[in-house]
Amino acid sequence: MFKGQNRHLAFQPEDGMSVMGLGRISVYEPRGTYQVIFEILEPKGVGALQIAFEQLKRRLSDEGLFDDRFKKPIPFFPEKIAVITSPSGAAIHDILQVARRRFENIRLVVIPTTVQGDGAEAQIISAIELLNTGGPEGGPVADVAILARGGGSMEDLQAFNSEAVARAIFASEVPIVSGVGHETDFTIADFVADFRAPTPSAAAEIIVPTKADLVLRIREYNLALVRTIHQHVREYRKRLMETIHHLKDPRKKMGDQRLQLDDFTQRLIQITQNRTRNGREKLAWRTENLCAKSPMQLLLKYKEKIDKLYINILKLLELYLSIRKGLSQELFARLKALGPMNVLNRGYSIARTIPNGTIIQDPDQVGIGDGIDLLVARGDLLCRVERKRKSTHVKTDL
Repeated sequence: MFKGQNRHLAFQPEDGMSVMGLGRISVYEPRGTYQVIFEILEPKGVGALQIAFEQLKRRLSDEGLFDDRFKKPIPFFPEKIAVITSPSGAAIHDILQVARRRFENIRLVVIPTTVQGDGAEAQIISAIELLNTGGPEGGPVADVAILARGGGSMEDLQAFNSEAVARAIFASEVPIVSGVGHETDFTIADFVADFRAPTPSAAAEIIVPTKADLVLRIREYNLALVRTIHQHVREYRKRLMETIHHLKDPRKKMGDQRLQLDDFTQRLIQITQNRTRNGREKLAWRTENLCAKSPMQLLLKYKEKIDKLYINILKLLELYLSIRKGLSQELFARLKALGPMNVLNRGYSIARTIPNGTIIQDPDQVGIGDGIDLLVARGDLLCRVERKRKSTHVKTDL
């Protein structure tokens, strides 16, 4: 059975399963073998949907989706109840009728969805997502929800036997009560839901409390509470009287404790005075020893020594600076005497190449017709080379 037809199967074929199908016989010529290519395949004796139901139920059960430890508790008194069902079906009318009868002003919100046919599965999943995120600030819409629809054939209930719907119910943070079909109808949604009701009306009976019963129960609790309080008051009054009867006169005990307190006070005063006197004597003795070994004398001696060292350092610095100043003046005079300006003042000049400014020491550094810069004592001359010899002759262009 090729992939195009296989994907439409409602069940998963298994080894040993008896099936009926419609197909054709073909021959694989290279090996001479016959094969049957099926277009339609159904289980023999049991419907494909029933097989698929059992297979999915077994697989989800093995994964733990039906375990009681994952079931969320149904709130005793929900502030708001969401109903996921078709707004035109009989289930919503039954639920509303039961809700009005049990608690007329309870808050109900209907999340509409189709419950059978094409697209029902996707709409149910979207409704569950809206239940968990469509409230204020992205929170849940209600405290508990009823997933309901009326009875029908297995084909009609197929959307509630979907694996995707089952996983959406399991992932819901809001408790979901399943009320699908009649009492004898079972769907995968019933096993995954936090509570299974046999019918939509029964789901409403389970979730919506009876207002009259609540009022009666509150009155009973109130009476029981008043009786309990009166009983406790009587018991505590009795205990108090017994305690007062067995108590001794506290005035004698208070007098004894007052005398004991006075004795402790006198002892404390005496101990404090003795410790204060001893502390003063020790302080006076240590003060006398400290004055005898006062560090002020040592500080004065060190101060005089530091003053002398400071004066000597100043004198040495003045002498050193004087010597270095004379040496600097002598070196400056020598440098000035050897400076190029003194040489130029004696009639000499310095020839430099143009444009590098390199001092010319050899005629080979320039060529005929090259310009040179001639530096004299009070300016410079721009010249051009006409010919070269050991004593270079230059023509000056002023």
